[in-house]
Formats: sequence, structure tokens, C-alpha cells
Amino acid sequence: MRIAIVDDDAGIRTNLARAVDQFDDCLCVGKFESGEAALTGLSACQPDVVLMDINMPGMDGIECVRQLKRSNHQVEFIMLTVYEDTDSIFNALAAGASGYLLKRAERKELHEAIQQVRSGGSPMTSHIARKVVQSFRKPIPQETETEKLTARELQVLEQLAQGLLYKEIAATLEIGYDTVHNHIRHIYEKLEVRSRAQAVAKYLGKNRTPT
Repeated sequence: MRIAIVDDDAGIRTNLARAVDQFDDCLCVGKFESGEAALTGLSACQPDVVLMDINMPGMDGIECVRQLKRSNHQVEFIMLTVYEDTDSIFNALAAGASGYLLKRAERKELHEAIQQVRSGGSPMTSHIARKVVQSFRKPIPQETETEKLTARELQVLEQLAQGLLYKEIAATLEIGYDTVHNHIRHIYEKLEVRSRAQAVAKYLGKNRTPT
């Protein structure tokens, strides 16, 4: 898997690149010191996954993901940051990120996150996942776009929000793998989104407790 890194700290970029290159199935193909540099240079290195910092001078990581996702639809973005507030999490997911990890995560956890995101998962540390779950107001919101969904589609969407893979959703709901794909396609159409991350962000955004 081809990995790119976007972080304004040179030491962090070097350490992350070294860690990535030590994974048997990964190769660091690009390092960028700013969001602006990533916008101009990312396409040339053709990464599969980007590890993105949030707080950078100039363009922050969330805006960088939002702009990059427009022309790099197949690239997966994992936010790797020190921030764990709810707004940063939801803003990153809404921008197009598929995962959210803290920089203090162990190398093994980082490797697993890269593998998960390439398999359709939405990796998060347990602490971040708990904050996401705690932000729910109720499982099925009222007077929202999700009212367009059937009961089964809502169940599938809730499983997506918990970070489950398609095969795990199929096993949990005791339905076929292809059936899960059909439900997700209908969810995308009804919520007018184009990716798993956008569907989850829209769902979670409608269900979080105001702060």
C-alpha cells in the first residue's frame, strides 16, 4: 500500500515514514510539510492512504482533505492528530476522512488502521470511538434526512457508524454480503452522499448532542 504523510513537523514526518516503511505491506511514497504542498504534489505520488495532521500553519488538515477528496476519490484519509474534541472528529469525517487516530497511537495500531481503511473500515482509537458513540442523541433521529431510510437501512447505517466492515455487518444482521452492498447503495442515494465517510458523518451529525 502506498502511503503519503502530511504534517508540518519534520520529526514526525520522518518517524512516520520510517514506521510505514517497516510495515511489510506499506511504502511511504510522499511527505508534505503543509496542506498547500499536499494539494500541489499529492497526485504525483499516487498514494492509497494519506496520514493527515489537523493543526498546520495556513491550510489545516480538515480543509486539505476536503479539497483533495474532490479530485482523489479513491484515496483514503486517516487523520493523525493530538485533537480529540468532538467537533474536530465530525468535521474531519464530513470533509471525507475515513479514520481518526491520535498521534500517541502505537505503531501496531497505525498499521491495523491502514489495513482497515483499505478494506472499507473506519478505524478509530477506542477512546475516539467512545466519544462518537456518546455524541448520539438517539439511535433513530426524528425530522431528519434519515427518515428516508427503511428500518433495515438504518440498521446498516448504524453499523457503518460503529466502524464495522461490510462482512461484519452481514454477520451481525444475518444477511448476505451482497445485500449489505445493496442497502449501502440505497443509503448513499437517499442521503445524497458519495462515500461511506460522508454517510456516517451525516448520520452522526444529525444525532450528536449539541455542545
